[in-house]
Amino acid sequence: MKQALYFECATGISGDMTVAALLDLGADEAALRRTLDSLRLDGVEVKISRVKKAGLDVCDFDVILPEENHDHDMEYLYGHEHPHDHEHEHEHHHDHEHEYEHHHDHDHEHGHDHHHAHRGLTEILSILQQADMTPGARTIAEKTFRILADAEAKAHGVALEDVHFHEVGAADSIVDVAAAAVCLDSLGVTDCVFPALCEGSGSVRCQHGVLPVPVPAVANIVQAHGLPLTITPQRGELVTPTGAAIAAAVCTATRLPERFRILKTGMGAGKREYERPSILRVMLIETDDGAETSEADASAETLKVDASAAPESDTLTLLETNVDDCTGEALGYVMEAALQAGARDVFYTPIYMKKNRPAYLLSVLCTEADRTALERLIFTNTTTIGIRRSTVRRTTLARRSGKVKTSLGEIDVKVYHAPDGNRVTPEYESVAAICRSSGKSWQTVMKVLRAELSGVGQKGSSATQAESEMIRRKLEAEFSDAL
Repeated sequence: MKQALYFECATGISGDMTVAALLDLGADEAALRRTLDSLRLDGVEVKISRVKKAGLDVCDFDVILPEENHDHDMEYLYGHEHPHDHEHEHEHHHDHEHEYEHHHDHDHEHGHDHHHAHRGLTEILSILQQADMTPGARTIAEKTFRILADAEAKAHGVALEDVHFHEVGAADSIVDVAAAAVCLDSLGVTDCVFPALCEGSGSVRCQHGVLPVPVPAVANIVQAHGLPLTITPQRGELVTPTGAAIAAAVCTATRLPERFRILKTGMGAGKREYERPSILRVMLIETDDGAETSEADASAETLKVDASAAPESDTLTLLETNVDDCTGEALGYVMEAALQAGARDVFYTPIYMKKNRPAYLLSVLCTEADRTALERLIFTNTTTIGIRRSTVRRTTLARRSGKVKTSLGEIDVKVYHAPDGNRVTPEYESVAAICRSSGKSWQTVMKVLRAELSGVGQKGSSATQAESEMIRRKLEAEFSDAL
């Protein structure tokens, strides 16, 4: 069955919370420590432990630095009296990357004799390139830092190559991003669902002053990558730039499946103390649109749909708008982006508008929960100035999806229960892949697959390997020229 990671960000998300939750979920700690050792960041240590949050036993991932760190000092971050009138007596960094600097010529003196990491994106990527990590983990880490760099460049109005970070480039942030990437890669689950990033309100103190919440970097990341954001009454910063960037780098969906099973849960502790405990919960879920298969074979028994299952009825929201001044490229992008953002279906209908202008009717089917985000996407990426919406009801047949082994290879199929019995349909991508690899025509491949799959999903019937071979030989005799 298809698996995914559901990130429940009800009290925000940060780098250390993400790493802790993934470790609690079962990520490879040994691989994590090998990677962190290979980063060669002097004086940096990590501590993985269990802590209590609101009586719950949760995992804690702590980056221990050789210098002081105000990141968890609530009085400094949100108080009114701060030791801020000195000449950078301890210009250390914070795990939450709000600080930016694109010059390295600092004339002020430091009261503490320690190294301050003002790193640019190129230097950070070089560190990651030399680290002991899998290609998959490195890709996630590099993508995360590029997202951070883009957000900071936009916030400060400079070119990407001119961005140097006080905090994003600091050791604890490199550790958090690399660790999160390794943990995600080791779990081997590529689908990640982020229904909402819950953020606080008010302001937070950073090295160069007080910033509004969400801080500019978080706002830029959310805007650029279409992440759903919810503002809560909690005063304070719940979503950090690192947390937002990780979400943007790995998010594949912003809505949960209608039905799923929870296989395992991991909880990561935040360090800051708010009225509600800072806990990031990540669940390994299994969706109902997959089918269990044995190692020996993808048994047709696992794809059977209950013959007594009646059609189901549910409600969707239909968004529609007419556009007569939008390019085909833009409309193509909107379809792709809307489907990725959770739309159930997107389609265009050619129409004529006033003054006999050729135009398109854009139709988007979605759940009510996804409506606001999809309306924003349409307004942002098309020329429309108004969107109609209505509630529609639909009737759906009971169905399952899964994999079946055939004489032409393993394919993805969909089985659904129609009034006249179960039907099985090969998925397009599987058929196309066979055609490309074998050179056979579409019609020929479909004849073979339909014959072999005729019994799949029927009660007490399945196409065995022997039967499949017999069918293949019969078809080979009939269509010897094509095969």
